[in-house]
Amino acid sequence: MERACDDARHSGVVIVSSLASDAHTWNLVYLQLLLEEHGFQVVNLGACVPDELLVAECLDRAPAMVVISSVNGHGYQDGLRVVGQLRRRPALARTRMVIGGKLGISGARDGLRADQLLDAGFDAVFPDGPDAVPEFERYLSHVFERVAS
Repeated sequence: MERACDDARHSGVVIVSSLASDAHTWNLVYLQLLLEEHGFQVVNLGACVPDELLVAECLDRAPAMVVISSVNGHGYQDGLRVVGQLRRRPALARTRMVIGGKLGISGARDGLRADQLLDAGFDAVFPDGPDAVPEFERYLSHVFERVAS
């Protein structure tokens, strides 16, 4: 699912992060490699990233996009909180922000959760499933021109 918004300034830098409650790292490494294959410079903040650190890194680095991944099933509740903190910063108001992975502990309400995450400020939401990665790659192709390697 995608929310329409103006194109952000494309610096080629993408911040990849988990949320404060998520200790998984394999997903972040996978996303880092995927984004690097698409020509982006990636700053991988790792697991269990406190909201304040994510905000500070985004303000410091002015990324083209922030990619948040959740494996533990708290993507919805943690994502709502952190996107509000990021969007409150004028310098990040036009930065592309996406979230993907397990939004809750049961996938039954992922459609509703995705809509609410979009309303809260994410530009796109990629719920866990077999189409998540291909949809994310289509999103990258649609939103950004390929960055020269």
